[in-house]
Amino acid sequence: MRIIIQADHEKASLWTAGYIAGKISGCNDKPFILGLPTGSSPLSIYREFIKMHKEGKLSFKNVRTFNMDEYVGLEASHPQSYHYFMTENLFKHIDIDQKHIHILNGMAKDPEKECKLYEEAMAAEGGIDLFLGGMGSDGHIAFNEPGSSLSSRTRIKTLTEETKTANSRFFGGDPSKVPGTALTVGVGTVMDAREVVIIVTGRSKARALRAVVEEGINHMWTLSCLQMHPEAIIVCDEEATEELKTKTVRYFKDIEKNAVIN
Repeated sequence: MRIIIQADHEKASLWTAGYIAGKISGCNDKPFILGLPTGSSPLSIYREFIKMHKEGKLSFKNVRTFNMDEYVGLEASHPQSYHYFMTENLFKHIDIDQKHIHILNGMAKDPEKECKLYEEAMAAEGGIDLFLGGMGSDGHIAFNEPGSSLSSRTRIKTLTEETKTANSRFFGGDPSKVPGTALTVGVGTVMDAREVVIIVTGRSKARALRAVVEEGINHMWTLSCLQMHPEAIIVCDEEATEELKTKTVRYFKDIEKNAVIN
């Protein structure tokens, strides 16, 4: 696992956007299968994608996307649905083919079937090349709350009060307005990706980052699964490292100074 430490959120986002753009551009017109998150963590990354596209530096014509999750019970047109979020913050600003965009249907009559078909659609594309994600303050990835199975697949999940409170900023600050369940890719689904890149910024994530990086693999901190992934990168800012040991921070900074790859 690589830990890339940048000065602040903006620099971490720029590094991440540049890294992923390089992967997309380097696929030589072959399909690039990209997993994407929602929430505040990736917004600066998406803005940089849009900027690069408008400057003619990045095309999404050969990109196929699979989003991590969607709330149950929200129409795609609902302002707080992840369909709406992705359209407004990325998709309508780039040259991606609409048929190559995949997002779970929170209004599906048969959620279990929807999840099964989603897994099948990813497999039909040959699997995810790179999954971009964020991390919750309790160390979760997507909606895989603490206690989720580390071999879990795409499924319906009940959200914790901590997650609903964290997401209430998008619902007028009222946790009771946040849907109680969501469809989400599983931990095992994320781990199947050939590469995983997670952006983690801010002091509120410091405790979880310490657990994920310095402690053992634990289903109570689902992102700790990355310790077992052969191509995982966590991109963080200085604030997020505040609970890591000084030796840990120095170790990862020293490695990147002499890194053969970037």
